Amino acid sequence: MAATVFRRPRQLTAVEILDLRHFSSADLRPLLAEEVDSWGSLLCWDYRSSAEMILRYVDAKILPGYAAVERGNIVGYTFFVYEGSKGVVGDLFVSPRRIDTRQIESDMAEHVIETLQRSPGIHRVEAQLLTHQAGHLAANFTASGFQRYSRLFLSLALRNHGPQLPALELPQDIQVRRWIEQDYNPAAGVITAAYRGHIDSEINDQYRTHAGSVRFLNNIVRFPGCGVFDAEASFSAIHRPTNSLVGLILCSRVREDVGHVTQVCLLPEYRGLKIGENLIARTANSLRTRHFNLLSLTVTEINHRAVDLYKGLGFEEKSVFDAFVWQS
Repeated sequence: MAATVFRRPRQLTAVEILDLRHFSSADLRPLLAEEVDSWGSLLCWDYRSSAEMILRYVDAKILPGYAAVERGNIVGYTFFVYEGSKGVVGDLFVSPRRIDTRQIESDMAEHVIETLQRSPGIHRVEAQLLTHQAGHLAANFTASGFQRYSRLFLSLALRNHGPQLPALELPQDIQVRRWIEQDYNPAAGVITAAYRGHIDSEINDQYRTHAGSVRFLNNIVRFPGCGVFDAEASFSAIHRPTNSLVGLILCSRVREDVGHVTQVCLLPEYRGLKIGENLIARTANSLRTRHFNLLSLTVTEINHRAVDLYKGLGFEEKSVFDAFVWQS
């Protein structure tokens, strides 16, 4: 699907919003260097590998999106992807050195929203912009019919900040062990069951089906969609009598010394047994023994039970960002 090019006379700046596929990695690289710095300072993430992947897609002319261009220089960009009948906004960034950052971000957001909502066959659009504070682009999305969900970015200091998290006593029929490749397919079933009727399945529709959960796992385990998967810090909860998977925690390395929980969930009938706390403790302690400094995760704000659990384990709120969903 081709991204439409807009040139609106109402714009207050001399910036043009043009199709990203008109440009090369050389054009975009200086801006992405600024974005790498931004991810590092805001989230303690090393964004360099993601930036290089974006640049490869730009050179291949297969990444739909827009560039904000002023006198031949790219000062902002955004991209999105198509997944069947769904569009996903992947990123939106403007140089923080601009005094008109908000205006350019707003213009690019409008272009992306309009393009995705008008794309043939697209009936759903999702967006989560971790580096944007909650409310930052809310007006653009909600005015176009998007539902808005507040999400929290939490982190736990691991080095020189007290003892390891205690491994709480587990039910006798539950074993927690390291993640293995054979857990892959059962994990998709656990994710689907765990998120049935859950608020997060409203935000990410991959959780609603087994096939969607498999795609989700592919993105975080087999591809660098969110850092580099860390099998040593990923664990599975097993029901001993049936040798079946009932819960899991998956962790990726987003910086040399920073881990990020990409997924933690339990089958509903196993909640309230301290299994989730055990899984998180295992991940945190695995990272701590390997001299990691930080563990982070995200959680939907109205999921009070999960928020209370994480904060009870010592996680601190670092930022609040928005998730947006549109359904035709």
